[in-house]
Amino acid sequence: MTTLPTVLITGASSGIGSIYAERFAGRGHDLVLVARDKVRLDTLAARLREESGVAVDVLQADLTQPGDLAAVETRLCDDTRIGILINNAGMGQAGSFVQQTAEFIERLIKLNTTALTRLAAAVAPRFVQSGTGAIVNIGSVVGFAPELGMSIYGATKAFVLFLSQGLNLELSPSGVYVQAVLPAATRTEIWERAGIDINALNEVMEVGELVDAALVGFDRRELVTIPPLHVAGRWDALDGARQGLMSDIRQAHAADRYRPEA
Repeated sequence: MTTLPTVLITGASSGIGSIYAERFAGRGHDLVLVARDKVRLDTLAARLREESGVAVDVLQADLTQPGDLAAVETRLCDDTRIGILINNAGMGQAGSFVQQTAEFIERLIKLNTTALTRLAAAVAPRFVQSGTGAIVNIGSVVGFAPELGMSIYGATKAFVLFLSQGLNLELSPSGVYVQAVLPAATRTEIWERAGIDINALNEVMEVGELVDAALVGFDRRELVTIPPLHVAGRWDALDGARQGLMSDIRQAHAADRYRPEA
C-alpha cells in the first residue's frame, strides 16, 4: 500500500490554509499545521482527526520571528514524511504606500516573501534528492496589477510568481513539482486584518471554491493556476509576450531610441 505524503500548511488556522487542510485530510494525507493561533489550530486538528482519521500535528509559529521560522525549517528538513509544502501564510495591505510604517513594511515583506522563500529552500534539497515532492506558493493576481494600488503587497506577490517560475525551471528536472496559485479577491480574514471591508468589494470568491479550483490545477500539474481566469489563453498570451520581449533584448548595445542625437 502506497503511503501518501504528509502535507505541511502555513497559515493553516483559517481561510485558504484551513480549507487546504480539510481537502488534503479528505484525501487521506497526514498534516502538519502551522500558524500563530494555537487554539484555532488545535480545534481544527481535533476536528480533522475525528472526521478523516488522519494524523495531524500542530506547530505554533509566527513566521516573522527568526526562532519560529527556524523551527519550521528544521521540521521541513528533518521530517522525511513531508512531501508537500503549501506556502500559504501571508498578510495584506490597507492604504497607500505613503501611509505604511517601516514596521509594517518589514513585517509584510518578511511574511510574504522571506518566510515563503526560506521554507521552500529548506525542503527543496530533500525533495531533489528523493526525486519527488511538491511546493505550492500562494500568490495573487495583484502581483501583475499595479493599478489596484496595493504596491507593497502586490510587489511581494509578483515575487512569489517569479520565484515559482524560477523554481520550476530549477527543480522540475529532478521530479519536484512547483505550483503558483494566484487568487483574486477571496472571502478570507486577510481583508479584515488589513482594515478593508470585504463587503464593499465586487465579485468575491468563496474560499472553498478557490481551493477546489487550485487543487484541480495541482492534480493537472499546472505551473500557474489562476482560479478566476475564465479565458486560459489570456495567461498564455501574457507569458508568450514576455518570452517574446526577452528574445528581442540584445544586451551588447543600447536600442536606437536611446542613442544620443548627433
